[in-house]
Amino acid sequence: MIPAFVNRAAGSAPAAKRALVEVGGFDVCEASPRELESRIRKALESAPERIVIAGGDGSVGTAAGVVCETDTALAVLPGGTLNHFARDHGIPTDPVLAAETAKGGEVSRADTAYVNDAIFLNTSSVGAYVAYVRFRDRAEKWVGYRIASLLAAIRMLLFMRPVALELDVDGQQLRYNTPIVFIGVGERETKSPTLGNRVPGGRQCLHLIVVRERRAARLLVVALDAAMRGLDSVARTPEIDSFMTDSCIIRMGGRRHHIAIDGEIVAHSMPLTYRIAKDSLRLVIP
Repeated sequence: MIPAFVNRAAGSAPAAKRALVEVGGFDVCEASPRELESRIRKALESAPERIVIAGGDGSVGTAAGVVCETDTALAVLPGGTLNHFARDHGIPTDPVLAAETAKGGEVSRADTAYVNDAIFLNTSSVGAYVAYVRFRDRAEKWVGYRIASLLAAIRMLLFMRPVALELDVDGQQLRYNTPIVFIGVGERETKSPTLGNRVPGGRQCLHLIVVRERRAARLLVVALDAAMRGLDSVARTPEIDSFMTDSCIIRMGGRRHHIAIDGEIVAHSMPLTYRIAKDSLRLVIP
């Protein structure tokens, strides 16, 4: 039996459990978000060939943090709002199809990344995006995810504050007064309609995008320009700097700052040390 862990706090939990039971061959365990890590660690004591995690990107990140650099493969039943990681790796979002993949799919390799000692699978960011996520999460309770996201984006553009930081990358020390720094796992698309997606077959790297323009109205124009023309053209303008690297360090004033990791807001001590961990995760794919 394949150990399968369902985040019971996820709205998709009932559908995930039904799909696992329907496909069969899984030892299903429902757990709260706080219990997931300890339950998965316990299961790894018997060195299973694969385990399953059912939940959103946060749950997937928790499971990946446990199984990374082990011989156990991770299978994913996507159950979040966006499911970036699953979509990037071609994992079905339909619960039954995902369960069938978890049972019979092949094992591939996926990159992960770390900021200090914290793993992330998709993106991390510094600056205005932190305020965006906080506002979106509060508003979502009243108006739903999509409208909350729109309201948060408008608020971010109207009240954006720059952050003074120093970036060490590829032997350079660069100083910025920037509203946002994004750090993506793997080379990223910046053309509509695949904005933010990994580039298929792209470079294994951390992809840093630093927005240099502080005026909100101009920033919106640059963002739209990036979506239409792609990063190659925009990166040559003074508004955006782009770096693809294996590691970097971000320093900001103060001892601790809140940053975003895969959509979650967490506090980290300075400096922020980012690194790519290539092929560190055994991942079950179709």
